[in-house]
Amino acid sequence: MVVRKSSHSVFSIHLHFVFVTKYRRKTITVPILERLQEIFANVCIKTRCRLIEFSGEVDHVHLLIDFHPDNNLSVLVGSLKSASSRIIQKEFSEHLSTFYRKPLFWSSSYYVASTGGAPIEKIQQYIQSQENPEE
Repeated sequence: MVVRKSSHSVFSIHLHFVFVTKYRRKTITVPILERLQEIFANVCIKTRCRLIEFSGEVDHVHLLIDFHPDNNLSVLVGSLKSASSRIIQKEFSEHLSTFYRKPLFWSSSYYVASTGGAPIEKIQQYIQSQENPEE
């Protein structure tokens, strides 16, 4: 487990994201996937997050991000999706025009889950085992 520090916190927050293409269209090619990785890594750097792992298939991508707590989760998702959509639409417009009539790329929905660390049950047991103050 990698622990990071900021001025007032010590943290280890790892999030697994899944973004799907609009209408689950099979638009993602190898060059698009490679470019997405670069874009996501750059957005992460700007937000003090880290892109730990990235991969995808023709209609969705997976990101594992080391999240910085100064960020708002929904704002980070918005930044990742809007920056990548804008750049991919610009750089691969000819390819995407065969799938979409409008400038689209990502579905508005996404999946996110926290990952790593101890299982929830172990954390619950640890918290329950703390000594109560004496009266």
